[in-house]
Amino acid sequence: MKVALGVTGGIAAYKSAEIVRLLQDRGIRVQVVMTRAAQEFVRPLTFAALSGEKVITSMFAAGEEQSSNIDSAIEHIAVAQSIDALLVAPATADVLAHFAQGIASDFLTTLYLATTAPVVVAPAMNVNMWNHPATQKNLDTLRARGVKIVEPGAGYLACGMTGAGRLAENEAIIAAVMEALGASQDLAGETVLVTAGPTREKIDPARYLTNRSSGRMGYAVAEAALRRGARVLLVSGPTSLTPPGALEVTRVESAEQMRDAVLDLLPQATIVIKTAAVSDYRPKSASEQKIKRKGSITLELEPTADILKEISGRKQSQIVIGFAAETENVLENARQKLASKNLDGIVVNDVSHEGVGFDSERSQVAIITHDQIVEVPETTKWEVAQRVLDQVVRLRQKRQSTVKV
Repeated sequence: MKVALGVTGGIAAYKSAEIVRLLQDRGIRVQVVMTRAAQEFVRPLTFAALSGEKVITSMFAAGEEQSSNIDSAIEHIAVAQSIDALLVAPATADVLAHFAQGIASDFLTTLYLATTAPVVVAPAMNVNMWNHPATQKNLDTLRARGVKIVEPGAGYLACGMTGAGRLAENEAIIAAVMEALGASQDLAGETVLVTAGPTREKIDPARYLTNRSSGRMGYAVAEAALRRGARVLLVSGPTSLTPPGALEVTRVESAEQMRDAVLDLLPQATIVIKTAAVSDYRPKSASEQKIKRKGSITLELEPTADILKEISGRKQSQIVIGFAAETENVLENARQKLASKNLDGIVVNDVSHEGVGFDSERSQVAIITHDQIVEVPETTKWEVAQRVLDQVVRLRQKRQSTVKV
Protein backbone atom coordinates (compact mmCIF):
# COMPACT_ATOMS: atom_id res chain seq x y z
CA MET A 1 0.00 0.00 0.00
CA LYS A 2 1.05 3.59 -0.60
CA VAL A 3 0.09 6.79 1.21
CA ALA A 4 0.80 10.35 0.11
CA LEU A 5 1.67 12.50 3.11
CA GLY A 6 0.99 16.19 2.60
CA VAL A 7 3.05 18.44 4.86
CA THR A 8 1.97 22.08 5.13
CA GLY A 9 3.57 25.12 6.75
CA GLY A 10 3.39 25.09 10.52
CA ILE A 11 5.62 24.50 13.52
CA ALA A 12 4.15 20.98 13.81
CA ALA A 13 5.69 20.01 10.45
CA TYR A 14 8.60 18.40 12.24
CA LYS A 15 6.21 15.80 13.71
CA SER A 16 5.49 14.53 10.18
CA ALA A 17 8.88 12.83 10.13
CA GLU A 18 7.73 10.47 12.87
CA ILE A 19 4.47 9.85 10.99
CA VAL A 20 6.52 8.63 8.01
CA ARG A 21 8.29 6.09 10.24
CA LEU A 22 5.08 4.89 11.90
CA LEU A 23 3.44 4.27 8.53
CA GLN A 24 6.51 2.43 7.30
CA ASP A 25 6.40 0.29 10.45
CA ARG A 26 3.06 -0.96 9.16
CA GLY A 27 4.50 -1.89 5.78
CA ILE A 28 3.19 1.19 3.96
CA ARG A 29 5.14 3.16 1.36
CA VAL A 30 5.04 6.91 1.94
CA GLN A 31 5.53 9.67 -0.62
CA VAL A 32 5.77 13.12 0.87
CA VAL A 33 4.30 16.20 -0.80
CA MET A 34 5.45 19.51 0.73
CA THR A 35 4.00 22.96 0.27
CA ARG A 36 6.33 25.91 -0.17
CA ALA A 37 5.63 27.09 3.38
CA ALA A 38 6.38 23.61 4.81
CA GLN A 39 9.89 23.84 3.38
CA GLU A 40 10.56 26.80 5.65
CA PHE A 41 10.20 24.49 8.67
CA VAL A 42 11.64 21.15 7.44
CA ARG A 43 13.94 20.49 4.52
CA PRO A 44 12.76 18.04 1.80
CA LEU A 45 15.98 16.06 2.22
CA THR A 46 14.79 14.93 5.66
CA PHE A 47 11.68 13.28 4.20
CA ALA A 48 13.57 11.88 1.21
CA ALA A 49 16.02 10.15 3.54
CA LEU A 50 13.26 8.78 5.76
CA SER A 51 10.85 7.65 3.06
CA GLY A 52 13.26 6.51 0.35
CA GLU A 53 10.91 8.19 -2.11
CA LYS A 54 11.05 11.36 -4.18
CA VAL A 55 9.71 14.34 -2.22
CA ILE A 56 7.41 16.52 -4.35
CA THR A 57 7.85 20.22 -3.63
CA SER A 58 6.24 22.00 -6.60
CA MET A 59 3.78 21.52 -9.42
CA PHE A 60 6.40 21.63 -12.14
CA ALA A 61 10.04 20.58 -12.23
CA ALA A 62 12.51 23.40 -12.74
CA GLY A 63 15.24 24.08 -15.29
CA GLU A 64 16.89 21.15 -17.01
CA GLU A 65 14.78 18.66 -15.06
CA GLN A 66 11.62 20.20 -16.52
CA SER A 67 12.83 20.08 -20.10
CA SER A 68 13.99 16.50 -19.80
CA ASN A 69 10.84 15.21 -18.10
CA ILE A 70 7.62 15.97 -19.94
CA ASP A 71 5.74 13.79 -17.47
CA SER A 72 6.24 16.34 -14.68
CA ALA A 73 3.26 18.35 -15.94
CA ILE A 74 0.87 15.48 -15.12
CA GLU A 75 2.69 14.02 -12.13
CA HIS A 76 -0.19 14.93 -9.84
CA ILE A 77 -2.44 12.60 -11.83
CA ALA A 78 0.08 9.76 -11.64
CA VAL A 79 0.45 10.17 -7.88
CA ALA A 80 -3.33 10.49 -7.45
CA GLN A 81 -3.85 7.17 -9.20
CA SER A 82 -1.06 5.34 -7.35
CA ILE A 83 -1.99 6.08 -3.73
CA ASP A 84 -4.35 4.24 -1.41
CA ALA A 85 -4.89 7.25 0.86
CA LEU A 86 -3.96 10.92 1.17
CA LEU A 87 -2.95 12.16 4.61
CA VAL A 88 -2.28 15.83 5.36
CA ALA A 89 -0.51 16.37 8.68
CA PRO A 90 -0.23 19.07 9.75
CA ALA A 91 -3.07 20.69 7.80
CA THR A 92 -3.14 24.49 8.05
CA ALA A 93 -6.25 26.66 7.86
CA ASP A 94 -5.07 27.73 4.41
CA VAL A 95 -4.95 24.23 2.92
CA LEU A 96 -8.30 23.33 4.54
CA ALA A 97 -9.84 26.37 2.84
CA HIS A 98 -8.33 25.41 -0.52
CA PHE A 99 -9.62 21.84 -0.17
CA ALA A 100 -13.11 22.98 0.81
CA GLN A 101 -13.37 25.52 -2.02
CA GLY A 102 -11.75 23.29 -4.63
CA ILE A 103 -8.90 25.70 -5.32
CA ALA A 104 -5.96 23.92 -6.96
CA SER A 105 -3.05 26.31 -6.49
CA ASP A 106 -0.15 23.89 -5.92
CA PHE A 107 0.68 20.20 -6.12
CA LEU A 108 -1.00 19.21 -2.85
CA THR A 109 -4.30 20.97 -3.50
CA THR A 110 -4.33 19.67 -7.06
CA LEU A 111 -3.61 16.15 -5.79
CA TYR A 112 -6.58 16.42 -3.43
CA LEU A 113 -8.93 17.19 -6.33
CA ALA A 114 -7.40 14.50 -8.56
CA THR A 115 -7.45 11.54 -6.20
CA THR A 116 -10.38 9.26 -5.44
CA ALA A 117 -8.53 7.66 -2.50
CA PRO A 118 -9.68 8.27 1.09
CA VAL A 119 -8.48 11.58 2.56
CA VAL A 120 -7.44 12.17 6.17
CA VAL A 121 -6.47 15.60 7.50
CA ALA A 122 -4.96 16.45 10.87
CA PRO A 123 -5.33 20.21 11.44
CA ALA A 124 -2.86 22.25 13.49
CA MET A 125 -3.12 26.03 13.99
CA ASN A 126 -3.68 28.88 16.41
CA VAL A 127 -6.74 28.41 18.66
CA ASN A 128 -8.52 31.48 17.27
CA MET A 129 -7.92 30.31 13.70
CA TRP A 130 -9.31 26.87 14.65
CA ASN A 131 -12.42 28.36 16.25
CA HIS A 132 -13.07 30.89 13.48
CA PRO A 133 -16.45 30.31 11.76
CA ALA A 134 -14.76 30.21 8.34
CA THR A 135 -12.47 27.35 9.42
CA GLN A 136 -15.31 25.46 11.06
CA LYS A 137 -17.47 25.88 7.93
CA ASN A 138 -14.65 24.52 5.78
CA LEU A 139 -14.30 21.54 8.11
CA ASP A 140 -18.04 20.86 7.89
CA THR A 141 -17.78 20.96 4.10
CA LEU A 142 -14.92 18.47 4.10
CA ARG A 143 -16.67 16.13 6.55
CA ALA A 144 -19.75 16.15 4.29
CA ARG A 145 -17.51 15.02 1.43
CA GLY A 146 -16.18 12.10 3.44
CA VAL A 147 -12.86 13.57 4.54
CA LYS A 148 -11.75 12.18 7.91
CA ILE A 149 -10.81 14.98 10.33
CA VAL A 150 -8.42 14.03 13.15
CA GLU A 151 -9.38 16.65 15.71
CA PRO A 152 -6.50 18.67 17.18
CA GLY A 153 -5.65 18.46 20.85
CA ALA A 154 -5.88 21.25 23.39
CA GLY A 155 -3.01 22.70 25.37
CA TYR A 156 -0.17 25.16 25.22
CA LEU A 157 0.44 26.23 21.60
CA ALA A 158 3.61 27.45 19.93
CA CYS A 159 2.10 30.92 19.58
CA GLY A 160 1.93 31.20 23.39
CA MET A 161 -1.84 30.77 23.63
CA THR A 162 -3.68 27.86 25.24
CA GLY A 163 -6.57 25.97 23.66
CA ALA A 164 -7.50 23.70 20.78
CA GLY A 165 -5.22 23.64 17.76
CA ARG A 166 -2.30 21.41 18.65
CA LEU A 167 -1.63 18.58 16.17
CA ALA A 168 -3.27 15.35 17.32
CA GLU A 169 -1.07 12.63 18.76
CA ASN A 170 0.64 10.52 16.10
CA GLU A 171 -1.09 7.34 17.31
CA ALA A 172 -4.50 8.91 16.63
CA ILE A 173 -3.41 10.04 13.19
CA ILE A 174 -2.03 6.62 12.27
CA ALA A 175 -5.20 4.92 13.54
CA ALA A 176 -7.32 7.18 11.31
CA VAL A 177 -5.16 6.38 8.27
CA MET A 178 -5.28 2.64 8.92
CA GLU A 179 -9.06 2.83 9.31
CA ALA A 180 -9.26 4.67 5.99
CA LEU A 181 -7.20 1.89 4.44
CA GLY A 182 -9.58 -0.71 5.83
CA ALA A 183 -7.11 -1.92 8.45
CA SER A 184 -8.56 -1.38 11.90
CA GLN A 185 -6.18 -1.36 14.87
CA ASP A 186 -7.98 -4.22 16.64
CA LEU A 187 -4.70 -6.02 17.39
CA ALA A 188 -3.03 -3.04 19.06
CA GLY A 189 -1.20 -4.18 22.18
CA GLU A 190 -0.91 -7.78 21.00
CA THR A 191 2.31 -9.61 20.14
CA VAL A 192 1.70 -12.06 17.30
CA LEU A 193 4.18 -14.88 16.70
CA VAL A 194 3.93 -16.17 13.11
CA THR A 195 5.81 -19.07 11.53
CA ALA A 196 6.14 -19.20 7.75
CA GLY A 197 7.69 -21.08 4.88
CA PRO A 198 9.19 -24.55 4.54
CA THR A 199 12.00 -26.19 6.44
CA ARG A 200 14.97 -28.04 4.98
CA GLU A 201 16.32 -31.26 6.44
CA LYS A 202 19.90 -32.03 5.42
CA ILE A 203 20.70 -35.23 3.53
CA ASP A 204 24.25 -34.26 2.63
CA PRO A 205 26.05 -30.95 1.93
CA ALA A 206 24.29 -30.68 -1.45
CA ARG A 207 20.82 -32.11 -0.81
CA TYR A 208 17.93 -31.76 1.59
CA LEU A 209 14.31 -32.78 2.15
CA THR A 210 11.77 -29.98 1.86
CA ASN A 211 8.27 -29.18 0.56
CA ARG A 212 6.50 -26.80 -1.81
CA SER A 213 5.63 -24.07 0.69
CA SER A 214 6.46 -20.57 -0.62
CA GLY A 215 5.88 -18.80 2.70
CA ARG A 216 3.34 -16.43 1.12
CA MET A 217 0.56 -17.31 3.53
CA GLY A 218 2.64 -16.71 6.62
CA TYR A 219 4.09 -13.48 5.31
CA ALA A 220 0.57 -12.27 4.46
CA VAL A 221 -0.60 -13.06 8.01
CA ALA A 222 2.43 -11.30 9.49
CA GLU A 223 1.97 -8.15 7.40
CA ALA A 224 -1.79 -8.06 8.00
CA ALA A 225 -1.26 -8.35 11.77
CA LEU A 226 1.32 -5.57 11.59
CA ARG A 227 -1.14 -3.27 9.83
CA ARG A 228 -3.77 -4.06 12.43
CA GLY A 229 -1.52 -2.68 15.13
CA ALA A 230 0.26 -5.75 16.50
CA ARG A 231 3.90 -6.27 17.25
CA VAL A 232 4.85 -9.18 14.99
CA LEU A 233 7.53 -11.81 15.53
CA LEU A 234 8.11 -13.77 12.31
CA VAL A 235 10.03 -17.06 12.31
CA SER A 236 10.71 -17.84 8.68
CA GLY A 237 12.04 -20.86 6.89
CA PRO A 238 13.93 -20.38 3.59
CA THR A 239 11.89 -18.20 1.18
CA SER A 240 12.54 -15.61 -1.52
CA LEU A 241 10.08 -13.17 0.10
CA THR A 242 11.02 -9.81 1.62
CA PRO A 243 9.12 -8.93 4.80
CA PRO A 244 8.16 -5.38 5.80
CA GLY A 245 11.01 -3.77 7.71
CA ALA A 246 8.99 -3.43 10.92
CA LEU A 247 8.65 -7.20 11.38
CA GLU A 248 11.03 -8.80 13.87
CA VAL A 249 12.34 -11.68 11.78
CA THR A 250 14.17 -14.82 12.89
CA ARG A 251 15.43 -16.88 9.95
CA VAL A 252 15.82 -20.63 10.33
CA GLU A 253 16.39 -23.61 8.07
CA SER A 254 15.61 -26.90 9.80
CA ALA A 255 12.62 -28.03 11.84
CA GLU A 256 14.82 -28.18 14.92
CA GLN A 257 15.95 -24.60 14.43
CA MET A 258 12.34 -23.49 13.98
CA ARG A 259 11.33 -25.31 17.16
CA ASP A 260 14.08 -23.66 19.17
CA ALA A 261 13.26 -20.18 17.81
CA VAL A 262 9.52 -20.53 18.41
CA LEU A 263 9.85 -21.83 21.96
CA ASP A 264 12.34 -19.07 22.75
CA LEU A 265 9.90 -16.37 21.54
CA LEU A 266 6.73 -17.99 22.89
CA PRO A 267 6.75 -16.22 26.30
CA GLN A 268 6.59 -12.84 24.51
CA ALA A 269 3.59 -13.79 22.37
CA THR A 270 -0.10 -13.31 23.11
CA ILE A 271 -1.16 -14.90 19.82
CA VAL A 272 0.55 -17.68 17.85
CA ILE A 273 -0.30 -18.40 14.22
CA LYS A 274 1.69 -21.31 12.83
CA THR A 275 1.47 -21.35 9.05
CA ALA A 276 4.89 -22.94 8.43
CA ALA A 277 5.00 -26.22 6.52
CA VAL A 278 7.47 -28.00 8.80
CA SER A 279 9.01 -31.22 7.50
CA ASP A 280 7.47 -34.20 9.27
CA TYR A 281 10.62 -36.30 8.79
CA ARG A 282 14.37 -35.84 8.56
CA PRO A 283 17.23 -38.18 7.71
CA LYS A 284 18.26 -40.09 10.82
CA SER A 285 21.86 -39.28 10.02
CA ALA A 286 23.06 -36.75 7.44
CA SER A 287 26.16 -37.49 5.41
CA GLU A 288 29.09 -35.13 5.98
CA GLN A 289 30.21 -35.72 2.39
CA LYS A 290 28.21 -35.52 -0.81
CA ILE A 291 26.63 -38.89 -1.59
CA LYS A 292 27.95 -40.08 -4.94
CA ARG A 293 25.63 -41.39 -7.63
CA LYS A 294 26.08 -45.17 -7.64
CA GLY A 295 22.66 -46.75 -7.93
CA SER A 296 19.79 -47.09 -5.46
CA ILE A 297 20.14 -45.81 -1.92
CA THR A 298 17.94 -46.03 1.13
CA LEU A 299 17.32 -43.09 3.42
CA GLU A 300 16.34 -43.88 6.98
CA LEU A 301 14.03 -41.14 8.27
CA GLU A 302 12.92 -40.17 11.75
CA PRO A 303 10.10 -37.83 12.79
CA THR A 304 10.81 -34.19 13.58
CA ALA A 305 9.45 -32.48 16.67
CA ASP A 306 5.73 -31.62 16.67
CA ILE A 307 6.20 -27.88 17.21
CA LEU A 308 2.50 -27.06 17.27
CA LYS A 309 1.80 -29.64 19.96
CA GLU A 310 4.69 -28.36 22.04
CA ILE A 311 3.39 -24.80 21.74
CA SER A 312 -0.05 -25.83 22.93
CA GLY A 313 1.48 -27.83 25.79
CA ARG A 314 3.42 -24.79 26.99
CA LYS A 315 0.93 -22.02 26.33
CA GLN A 316 -0.33 -19.91 29.18
CA SER A 317 -3.03 -17.55 27.94
CA GLN A 318 -1.99 -17.39 24.29
CA ILE A 319 -4.44 -17.96 21.45
CA VAL A 320 -2.92 -20.62 19.18
CA ILE A 321 -3.97 -21.12 15.56
CA GLY A 322 -2.59 -23.92 13.40
CA PHE A 323 -2.60 -24.49 9.65
CA ALA A 324 -3.08 -27.84 7.95
CA ALA A 325 -2.71 -28.91 4.33
CA GLU A 326 -4.83 -31.96 3.53
CA THR A 327 -5.67 -33.99 0.45
CA GLU A 328 -8.48 -36.19 1.80
CA ASN A 329 -11.01 -36.21 4.65
CA VAL A 330 -10.16 -32.56 4.99
CA LEU A 331 -12.59 -31.39 7.69
CA GLU A 332 -12.41 -34.63 9.67
CA ASN A 333 -8.60 -34.57 9.81
CA ALA A 334 -8.62 -30.88 10.73
CA ARG A 335 -11.06 -31.40 13.62
CA GLN A 336 -8.87 -34.22 14.94
CA LYS A 337 -5.83 -31.92 14.95
CA LEU A 338 -7.83 -29.14 16.60
CA ALA A 339 -8.65 -31.46 19.50
CA SER A 340 -5.45 -33.53 19.77
CA LYS A 341 -3.15 -30.49 19.69
CA ASN A 342 -5.28 -28.36 22.02
CA LEU A 343 -5.64 -25.52 19.51
CA ASP A 344 -8.00 -22.55 19.59
CA GLY A 345 -8.45 -22.77 15.84
CA ILE A 346 -7.12 -24.44 12.73
CA VAL A 347 -7.04 -23.28 9.12
CA VAL A 348 -7.26 -26.12 6.63
CA ASN A 349 -6.90 -26.12 2.87
CA ASP A 350 -7.27 -28.92 0.36
CA VAL A 351 -3.98 -28.83 -1.54
CA SER A 352 -5.17 -31.40 -4.05
CA HIS A 353 -7.01 -28.59 -5.88
CA GLU A 354 -5.05 -26.99 -8.71
CA GLY A 355 -4.28 -23.27 -8.53
CA VAL A 356 -4.66 -22.84 -4.77
CA GLY A 357 -2.40 -23.53 -1.82
CA PHE A 358 1.26 -24.24 -2.53
CA ASP A 359 3.07 -22.15 -5.16
CA SER A 360 0.05 -19.88 -5.60
CA GLU A 361 -1.06 -16.37 -4.65
CA ARG A 362 -4.54 -17.74 -3.93
CA SER A 363 -6.06 -20.07 -1.41
CA GLN A 364 -9.35 -21.65 -0.38
CA VAL A 365 -9.70 -22.60 3.26
CA ALA A 366 -11.95 -23.45 6.15
CA ILE A 367 -11.26 -21.80 9.50
CA ILE A 368 -12.37 -24.18 12.25
CA THR A 369 -12.77 -23.24 15.90
CA HIS A 370 -14.51 -25.10 18.70
CA ASP A 371 -17.79 -23.32 18.06
CA GLN A 372 -17.94 -22.65 14.31
CA ILE A 373 -16.60 -23.28 10.81
CA VAL A 374 -15.96 -20.35 8.48
CA GLU A 375 -15.62 -21.28 4.81
CA VAL A 376 -13.45 -18.88 2.82
CA PRO A 377 -14.00 -19.37 -0.94
CA GLU A 378 -11.04 -19.07 -3.29
CA THR A 379 -9.44 -15.68 -2.85
CA THR A 380 -6.04 -14.05 -2.31
CA LYS A 381 -3.84 -15.14 0.54
CA TRP A 382 -3.99 -11.54 1.80
CA GLU A 383 -7.77 -11.84 2.14
CA VAL A 384 -7.41 -15.24 3.84
CA ALA A 385 -4.98 -13.64 6.30
CA GLN A 386 -7.56 -10.97 7.14
CA ARG A 387 -10.28 -13.57 7.72
CA VAL A 388 -7.98 -15.57 9.99
CA LEU A 389 -7.19 -12.45 12.04
CA ASP A 390 -10.91 -11.65 12.23
CA GLN A 391 -11.38 -15.01 13.94
CA VAL A 392 -8.44 -14.36 16.26
CA VAL A 393 -10.05 -11.08 17.34
CA ARG A 394 -13.39 -12.85 17.87
CA LEU A 395 -11.73 -15.55 20.00
CA ARG A 396 -9.92 -12.93 22.07
CA GLN A 397 -13.12 -10.96 22.67
CA LYS A 398 -14.97 -14.14 23.61
CA ARG A 399 -12.24 -15.08 26.06
CA GLN A 400 -12.19 -11.61 27.60
CA SER A 401 -15.97 -11.59 28.05
CA THR A 402 -15.79 -15.01 29.74
CA VAL A 403 -13.11 -13.80 32.13
CA LYS A 404 -15.19 -10.73 33.06
CA VAL A 405 -18.20 -12.88 33.81
